[in-house]
Amino acid sequence: MARTPAGTARDRILDTAFRLFYAYGPRGVGVDTVIAESGVAKATLYKHFPRKDDLVLAYLDKVDQAWSGALRAAAAAAGDDPREQLVGMFDALGGACRREGYHGCAFINTAAESPAGSPVHARTVAHKNAVRAWVTDLARQAGAAEPELLARQLTLLLDGGLAGGVLDGDPTIADAAKRSAHALIDAALPER
Repeated sequence: MARTPAGTARDRILDTAFRLFYAYGPRGVGVDTVIAESGVAKATLYKHFPRKDDLVLAYLDKVDQAWSGALRAAAAAAGDDPREQLVGMFDALGGACRREGYHGCAFINTAAESPAGSPVHARTVAHKNAVRAWVTDLARQAGAAEPELLARQLTLLLDGGLAGGVLDGDPTIADAAKRSAHALIDAALPER
């Protein structure tokens, strides 16, 4: 399928916003900067994203696809056993923390600068809830007596690892999080 010039412009805008918002936060980047760096006209940006919040929400959707995809791929790479997938998903954390230009969790960062109740803040909460629901399902499949509790514990470890990876500047924090996850999973699941 051939891409239309408008589709190309939208992609350039979103790719530029993704890079800038992740590095500096949505509040730290003005629309004029996105326009200048993406090489589109102001009217083109506003045609695709009438409000800056629309662009921020599209950015969060793109981040969600990337992070959720990385978590699921890491879990799948651990094999078919849900217990191993719960541990394996922490390999995505390791990959994130080792990435050049790593600035932590885009959702936590964006939530910190967004008013509670705003559409942007609500999108960050929806992402965290969706990840926890997926982890809860894996915990249930693995036989956890309290899958919601285990999922809460594991997602807290993921979020802490995402934050610690940028605060400490030490990507090995992901290894510590993975070892902690393994201990939690062993304690929460029946012995094999």
